Amino acid sequence: MTGPEQRRRWRPPTGDDGQTTILVIGFAVLALLLVTAVVSATGVHLDRKRLLATADAAAITSADELSDPGYFGPERLPTLDGHVPITDADVRRAVRGYLADHPELTEGWESVQVLEAASPDGRTAVVRLGAITRPALISWVTAPWSDGIALEAESSARAW
Repeated sequence: MTGPEQRRRWRPPTGDDGQTTILVIGFAVLALLLVTAVVSATGVHLDRKRLLATADAAAITSADELSDPGYFGPERLPTLDGHVPITDADVRRAVRGYLADHPELTEGWESVQVLEAASPDGRTAVVRLGAITRPALISWVTAPWSDGIALEAESSARAW
């Protein structure tokens, strides 16, 4: 037999037959685990950016905060350069009010905490927020973080 007839003839299996199937399955599993890790890391990064944006907005709001007694009352007079200082209590009240007025900003997190809300110099509002987020996809790669990842974001705004 020569030519096309010889090519059609059945040949017995060798020791390497079926090895590519195992290799393809192994690479597919590895690719899926990599996808779960990348998707979860991206979700955590985006949550941190969202927490930072929330801290920025709360700091800006609290830098503009001024209590009525502080502005109109005799107990707090303007400084030499003409500004009325903000207090730690003003900043805390403004941050809590901002977060209460905008609950959509904290959706998706287990616990959002105001870790710090202060004014160290009477002009700068410093806000530090903390939250717990969870990975988007859980696999054995991301399982150690399945109980949550603690996020922190700090922002400051200056009142002129």
